[in-house]
Amino acid sequence: MARAPADDLGITMDELRLVTRYVLVSADEILPVFEAANREDPRPRAAVDAARLFVDGAARSRLQRVTSLAAHRAAREVDDEQARCAARAAGDAAAAAYLHPPEQVRTWTSARARETQVGHVLRAAAHAARVAELRAGDDHGVGARHVEQSFRRASPGLVDVVRRYPRIAAGRNRVAQLTSALDELLRQP
Repeated sequence: MARAPADDLGITMDELRLVTRYVLVSADEILPVFEAANREDPRPRAAVDAARLFVDGAARSRLQRVTSLAAHRAAREVDDEQARCAARAAGDAAAAAYLHPPEQVRTWTSARARETQVGHVLRAAAHAARVAELRAGDDHGVGARHVEQSFRRASPGLVDVVRRYPRIAAGRNRVAQLTSALDELLRQP
């Protein structure tokens, strides 16, 4: 099936919705972890809701940007690693609507900035894998299996989008390692 022509940003709205839908699955999975620990903080839920509006056909708007940043601020304000992962996944769900076009990203001089774009696509799944690991007593095998499940649910369209962006280098923290592992799986021939 031929890809729809890219808009002036180099990535189609359909592709952005596809990516956001993929991220939203992981954010939805672990959002209850944040909400159980922080019942009074609505910011991650607002980010997930903003992402869902976009996935359901609403135009991208300031709402996705603002709620993404707010969810990431909520993550910085909690001490619990699982709740932090859930808030960051929610922030990435809203941020996915605003991926920069692959052609532009490749010209950036900062490797970290380039990797952030793929991170917006894959990091929520890595956060969900990390939460699963922590719930299993920090069992890295559980996280690896979760990454494998995230790989299997990736559509060919999502794989195509990821492959247009630069690879993610293996990071030092566990979420970065899980993100890199998922990136590698998606780039297999």
